[in-house]
Amino acid sequence: MASLAERKAYREKIMQGLYETAEGNRLLGVTGSKLRDDLGIPDADIAAACTYLEGEGLVTVDWAAGNTPAMVMLTHQGIRVMEAKEEEQE
Repeated sequence: MASLAERKAYREKIMQGLYETAEGNRLLGVTGSKLRDDLGIPDADIAAACTYLEGEGLVTVDWAAGNTPAMVMLTHQGIRVMEAKEEEQE
């Protein structure tokens, strides 16, 4: 089981990975397996992080069998959050 710090880091990595890969377009998604492989997040933790982010309204998830995220997409709210973070860094 991941620690609180790890769970927060996984969620941040997923949001950043989605934002960069989909280039801020909420119609473009990323497969859960690509996120897992690119970000190095264990299966159970990627499912938990996607569930959390979906509950916050930041992503939508198409789930496959076995509680696996098949496709993950940023919502409008998720894009706004990531754009705000990008503006803060400028």
